[in-house]
Amino acid sequence: MADTLSPAERSARMSRVKGKDTKPEWVVRRLVHQMGFRYRLHDSSLPGKPDLVFRSRHKVIFVHGCYWHRHPDAGCKLARLPKSRLDFWAPKLEANAQRDARHVAALEADGWQILVVWECEIRDIEHTRNKLRSFLIA
Repeated sequence: MADTLSPAERSARMSRVKGKDTKPEWVVRRLVHQMGFRYRLHDSSLPGKPDLVFRSRHKVIFVHGCYWHRHPDAGCKLARLPKSRLDFWAPKLEANAQRDARHVAALEADGWQILVVWECEIRDIEHTRNKLRSFLIA
């Protein structure tokens, strides 16, 4: 199946995809802040530049988009593969997932505890709040 957009239109659309300060990330930040926890953002000294860093607790949170980070849950509709240019997208998205795994392994080797919050989980705010609270208090 061919792309429905011209190369210029596709480029313009892809340039608007943000890597940080996304809506799911803002939701998680607000929830964590409301619970009274303080954090640092995108610490470049840590592998993968975690979205939220709690240095005193030695914990980090990644907020992953299901599409870009290949959410492994088979029930997640946001993690679908594109219909066109699979020869390009499949290896690219798989490389993203492998890179994430390397970052998690490096952080764990340094003694960090990691929580990944997936974009699709944020729809259930109460579940997300409980997940965050359990991770940060433990």
